[in-house]
Amino acid sequence: MKQIYRIIPVFFLLAGVFSAVKAEAAEVDLTIRYFDKRVYFVSEDPIFVQVTIANNSPSTFRFRLADERAFSVDFEARTLSNRILENAAGLVAKRTGTQQIFFREVAVESGESFSFIENLRDYIALTESGSFIVQAKMYPELYRNSGDPSLASNRLALNLRPAAIPGPDGLPLAMDAETNALLVRERLPPDEVVEYTLRARQKGQWEKFFLYLDVESMIVRDAVRRRQWLAESEEGRRRMVARYREELQGERIDGDIAAIPMSFTVERTTYNAEEGTVTVLERFKIGDYIERKRYTYNLRHINDYWTIVDYSVSNLGTE
Repeated sequence: MKQIYRIIPVFFLLAGVFSAVKAEAAEVDLTIRYFDKRVYFVSEDPIFVQVTIANNSPSTFRFRLADERAFSVDFEARTLSNRILENAAGLVAKRTGTQQIFFREVAVESGESFSFIENLRDYIALTESGSFIVQAKMYPELYRNSGDPSLASNRLALNLRPAAIPGPDGLPLAMDAETNALLVRERLPPDEVVEYTLRARQKGQWEKFFLYLDVESMIVRDAVRRRQWLAESEEGRRRMVARYREELQGERIDGDIAAIPMSFTVERTTYNAEEGTVTVLERFKIGDYIERKRYTYNLRHINDYWTIVDYSVSNLGTE
């Protein structure tokens, strides 16, 4: 009987801890949304999801955020018949391997929120077309097993189409998320090409943003990437293009061209039969002030279409 009495306090202590976590989590919202909503295909293109933790409680909400996000968050996808899709192979390897888990303590004050972006394909094996329901879980004390205390998010509808039709460059043809029609280049003059690209970025329409952007030319602007590009096979170059698009969307490279202007004005356009230059004054909202920058876009006329191949930026101060 003595042993039983020793166990009972431990049981109630653990029950109290889980009750406290549950009570605190009830006032903390975990929400997910598509970072760049578009038409998704069964392919390797990333599906970025923004994860937001909003603290609606009167006290500070603290949690551990792992450098390797797989130990802080998880995603699940189900078919409409409630069948759970398998985890991505890389996720299983990360969680079952022997390694140190590095993390930082994050404190979200009352009324504030914290967000980060994850690629859904890093968590779920999306290898079949169809309609699915996606939900996220977050583990405030890190992931050790699926039964750990967690926060559950809202549900997102995900529609995956069969593999996209490859274009002449071997990359899938993009589709307009608004009309579900294939995006095709038009014979626009250089200034209209730049205006189209900037408006697409303002609306978060990545498929339109890339339509007139010569990704190969953007890649070789960097000396290190240029050497790698020259050494790669055709298949390797396609992977580099796909990786560049993913990293640009994740704001990990070339932040100037991926920045979202609050407004812009085309100042000057010059071009001949093969090359063109468009100078644009762009304004960016930075906190309580507006930052002004002058962008110079270089375009090239190839196969009857103008595309952006390079750019430079000059800072003009604030207003």
